[in-house]
Amino acid sequence: MAQTTAEKIFASHLRDEPFPGTKVLSLDRVLCHEITTPVAIADLEARGKDRVFDPTKIKAVIDHVTPAKDSKTALQAKMLRDWARRHEIKDFFDVGRNGVCHALFPEKGYIRPGFTAIMGDSHTCTHGAFGAFAAGVGTTDLEVGILKGVCAFREPKTIRINLTGQLQSGVYAKDVILFVIGQLGVNGATDRVLEFHGPVVDAMSMDARMTLCNMAIEAGGTCGICQPDMVTVDYLWPFIADDFASKQAALEDYRQWCADADATYEKVLNFDVSTLEPQVTYGYKPDCVKPAKDLSGSRVDQVYIGTCTNGRIEDLRQAAEVLKGRKIADSLRGIVSPATPKIFQQALDEGLIKIFMDAGFCVTNPTCGACLGMSNGVLAEGEVCASTSNRNFNGRMGKGGMVHLMSPSTAAATAITGVITDARTL
Repeated sequence: MAQTTAEKIFASHLRDEPFPGTKVLSLDRVLCHEITTPVAIADLEARGKDRVFDPTKIKAVIDHVTPAKDSKTALQAKMLRDWARRHEIKDFFDVGRNGVCHALFPEKGYIRPGFTAIMGDSHTCTHGAFGAFAAGVGTTDLEVGILKGVCAFREPKTIRINLTGQLQSGVYAKDVILFVIGQLGVNGATDRVLEFHGPVVDAMSMDARMTLCNMAIEAGGTCGICQPDMVTVDYLWPFIADDFASKQAALEDYRQWCADADATYEKVLNFDVSTLEPQVTYGYKPDCVKPAKDLSGSRVDQVYIGTCTNGRIEDLRQAAEVLKGRKIADSLRGIVSPATPKIFQQALDEGLIKIFMDAGFCVTNPTCGACLGMSNGVLAEGEVCASTSNRNFNGRMGKGGMVHLMSPSTAAATAITGVITDARTL
């Protein structure tokens, strides 16, 4: 029987089906950070079950508030730190070695085609870019994952998204996924997998594919999935070279996870993005999307470039290309946060950090802090932020603040003019 990528992964990882349609899967990775995991740790301790199923399959990082901003966040970090030491979890990334989880873990080669992964974080769907099934879960599921290495799911139906045509210069993966969410709506993919196909996806780097999959949750999706190909193999090669005789051999192996040509989908959506323009959100839902030109002139108080959506090296290059030789407007502040230490170092080596600083940006350490309004860029009531993040709910980056989501290029152009601006008009 022909299968989608998710169906293949479910079939290969199935451990039990206690109820019709509820499938218990074995897990290849349990990912942890200091905001949601301490709750699971404390409950496991209270139940006398302070154990881990396999310390080599658990990856942990302090990333949401780093360094700690107060006693509470310091305690959260300490709980994760002590737990990782207690259970000899070697892949624990403390302050100084840490980065935004959904950039750091792929960068370390922890996610492979065909893998299953969970995390107490809604944007775990990012890792589906590798042809994996990765989902955000609640505390109870996270506890079970830590303790037993399994997680129960209702097997999701899959929506196939075919992206055809060729992106115009100055239009990026962020614009594509904002457009798709605008078409689907915030509930359009609830409990579904979004499987991305087409020449536009094939031409994307892994950085861009992670941006695409990262925001599947904003349409309600459980996971976004791209098909593993040679782009995937090239990205993972430093980590898998000893496992395969050649890149071609790796590709042949990974192709087993690609959807069958005659797989059945709940629906198939076709989008020719040849004429797509830079996109920007308005209002307080990710599906409130318009071309940037339609919001041209809207004022902002802060520009933020970073996060698990757009804090990778490719994103910083796009923003720096716009900013080079220019200054940001006196009416706003600019903040950039490279997503990992490796990305930060690469940006230094390429001269990107100098471009940002010369333009007037504040450059911070890798952190999620501003995205969820906890640190390093929180908005005041009534302030507006142009952000490369993934969520624009009311108060998301600070109580009473508003967020416009956009690509790094559009964010950089907006920083220069002080109002929402399509970078192609500069």
